[in-house]
Amino acid sequence: MSGSKEIVGKIKSVQNTRKVTSALEMVSASKIRKAQDQMQATRPYARMMRQVIGHLAHANLEEEHPFTTERETIKRVGFIIIATDRGLCGGLNNNMFRKLLAEFRKWQDQGVEVTTVVVGRKAAQFFRRLNVEISAATQDLGEQPRLEDLIGTVKVCLDDYREGRLDRLFLCYNHFVNTMTQKATFDQLLPLPPGDDEPMLQYWDYIYEPDAMELLDEFLTRYLETLVYQASLENLASEHAARMVAMKNASDNANNLIDELKLVYNKARQAAITQEISEIVGGAAAV
Repeated sequence: MSGSKEIVGKIKSVQNTRKVTSALEMVSASKIRKAQDQMQATRPYARMMRQVIGHLAHANLEEEHPFTTERETIKRVGFIIIATDRGLCGGLNNNMFRKLLAEFRKWQDQGVEVTTVVVGRKAAQFFRRLNVEISAATQDLGEQPRLEDLIGTVKVCLDDYREGRLDRLFLCYNHFVNTMTQKATFDQLLPLPPGDDEPMLQYWDYIYEPDAMELLDEFLTRYLETLVYQASLENLASEHAARMVAMKNASDNANNLIDELKLVYNKARQAAITQEISEIVGGAAAV
C-alpha cells in the first residue's frame, strides 16, 4: 500500500495547489474591472492630447522643437519598458522581452547603442541578468499607478534626448485588447512621429503666450508623460487579464491531474484488494 499512500499524498498536494490558483484567479477577476475602468478613463484625455499635438505639428513655428526634429545620424536609442512587478501572469512579460531582444539586436547590428529605462520589478530583474544598460528604474506602482511616480523616470529620458545623448526613444508595454488578448506594443515617442491629421490642418496656427517654444516644451513634456502613464494602465489591465487566464488554466490542469491520480489510485487499490483475495483463496486451498 506504499504506492497508494504516495498517490494520496500527490492528490492532496495538487488539491492544495488548486486552492491557490483558484484564489488568485478570483482575485484577478475582481481587480480587472477596476483596472479597465482606470485605463478607459484616461484614454479620452490621451486621445485629445494626441489630436492637439497633431495640430501643433502643422503650425508655422519660427523654430523647430528638438522633440519634433529627426536626427540625421542615430548613434543611441532608448527604450522605456513597462512590465509587471509580480509573476504568475503567463507569458505576458516573456513575450514582450523576446520581441525586445530581437529589436535590440537589430539596432546593435547597425552599430547603434541601446539603453533602457524599466518600470516594474520583472523588467529590472530580466535585463540586469543580461547586462543591458539601465538608466533608471521604477517599481511597486501598485494597483493605482500615479503620474507622479513616473515623472522622474520619464524626465531622465527627455533630458538625455534634449542633450543629444539619445537620438530616438521608444515606449514598450502590453496593450490591452480584451481579456483573452494582450499585445506587446512598441511606440516611438521621440522624435514625435508624423500625425495622421487631415490635410486641412496644415493651415492651422495658434497665438502663443508668453512664448511659443516655452509653451510647446511644457505641452510636449506633459504629452509624453501622459503616454507613459496610459501605457502603465494598459499594462496593469493586461497583467490582471493574463493572470486570471493563466490561473484558470492552472486550475483546470490541476483538476485533470487529480482525476488521473484518482484513477491510478483506484486501480492500485483494486489490484491490492485482488491480490489479498487471491492470497486468502490460495491459503484456504492449501489447508
